[in-house]
Amino acid sequence: MIQNPFKSLRFRIFLLVFFTGILSCFAIHFAIIESYEDRAVSVRESEVSTQLMILANHLINYSYFSDTTSEVINAELDLLANLYDGRVMVIDDNLRIRKDTYGISDGKIIISEEVVRCLKKGTTGTTAAYDKNNGYIEMTAPITESLTYESGDVAPFMDVKQDVVRGVVLISVSTDNISATMDILTRRAVTIEIIAVILILVLAWWMSGKLLRPFDKITASISNIKLGLSNDPIEASNYLETEHIIQAFNQLLAKMNALDASRQEFVSNVSHELKTPITSMKVLADSLIAEENVPNEVYKDFMIDIGAEVDRENQIINDLLELVKMDKKAVDLNISSVDIVAMMEVILKRLRPIARKHNIELTLETTREITAEIDEVKLSLALMNLVENAVKYNKDDGYVRVKLDADHQYFTCEISDSGIGIPEDSLDKIYERFYRVDKSRSREIGGTGLGLAITHRAILMHRGTIEVESQEDVGTTFTVKIPLIYMQSFE
Repeated sequence: MIQNPFKSLRFRIFLLVFFTGILSCFAIHFAIIESYEDRAVSVRESEVSTQLMILANHLINYSYFSDTTSEVINAELDLLANLYDGRVMVIDDNLRIRKDTYGISDGKIIISEEVVRCLKKGTTGTTAAYDKNNGYIEMTAPITESLTYESGDVAPFMDVKQDVVRGVVLISVSTDNISATMDILTRRAVTIEIIAVILILVLAWWMSGKLLRPFDKITASISNIKLGLSNDPIEASNYLETEHIIQAFNQLLAKMNALDASRQEFVSNVSHELKTPITSMKVLADSLIAEENVPNEVYKDFMIDIGAEVDRENQIINDLLELVKMDKKAVDLNISSVDIVAMMEVILKRLRPIARKHNIELTLETTREITAEIDEVKLSLALMNLVENAVKYNKDDGYVRVKLDADHQYFTCEISDSGIGIPEDSLDKIYERFYRVDKSRSREIGGTGLGLAITHRAILMHRGTIEVESQEDVGTTFTVKIPLIYMQSFE
């Protein structure tokens, strides 16, 4: 079967670690490259700005606009253009190009937003614009002349200084060397990133396996338990999540072991209980075969005994079948609205003939009508078992009292007797299958040891409770509490 790798926790952890590492590498790569480019451009602009301001002062000092043939200024302009592998233009206040180091625009008019802005009065300092696509920086610097007016020319009793913009120096600086350096850095970064990706790939695979190793151990342990190679609890892990899984599984394993032990004990008990009547019938039959000229009266007695053993075997089988049915989920209950008082009167009517044989008083006490949503067959059987036990394990001239009562949520059935009682150390075992407090008397009255197990299961299926109080040679009281409205379980 082809499995979807995206359902694998290991594959998901691998992808998480891998892509986290890759994204981190890319983030660092672009951050460094972009940071270098911004820093390099900023440094270049700062250098050129200083050179432009010096050049602008020289242009004023040498009266360059009056004489553009100055060898010193022209040499300085050419040097600046060559130094930065760019182009320098000197523009006067009429937007006319007075000097172009390329020698192709001398005397022409230039219309440029940066130049016009720089010529405005009061504009100081340089401006710069970086064109990344074309690979150059364009910068402008005002050519400013400071003029001094004597007292009286502008304002009386004081000299006034005023800066006048005579022109603009426009330079285009190539950024090819910055781009070349970035290319070198990019190639080196890519090489490092490829190595890093390989290392991250290996690390991600190793970490995914390392992180899931406790889960692999759990899987192996569960497989060993499933194959029957081990039945020991799984050892605890260092991970909090796996500890929770292990604790839950160990609890389930303990419950399964307990159920398995109970099943084995149940099978052993069933085998023993079913074998006993057969053994008795075999002994009786062998005795008849071994005897010659057996009187009819003896045959009749033996056949009566064999018939009793057959009835006993049949009763055990019927109880087992009933218990198996009740082991199914509660959705199998046939719920209907039932008159509990009338149901209990029918139960007592059936059992009064047995009670009369030992002169046992059998009474029902109730103060109100009670209607509940129950499975009448199953709950009737459960309550009949309790009343029948109270009669069978009673004393001659004793009593069995049944009391019914209800509130707004539950109805209560209390069954008390004056019987032989249950030892305190047996109270927590009476609902176990085939458990008998007095085995000799149970066999004498035909008990199978399954009645209380059936009763307990039927009451639990109705979401009810059963409690018992008993004292030896004094009597026993069972208290059953059942909801008036049946609530379906969604387990």
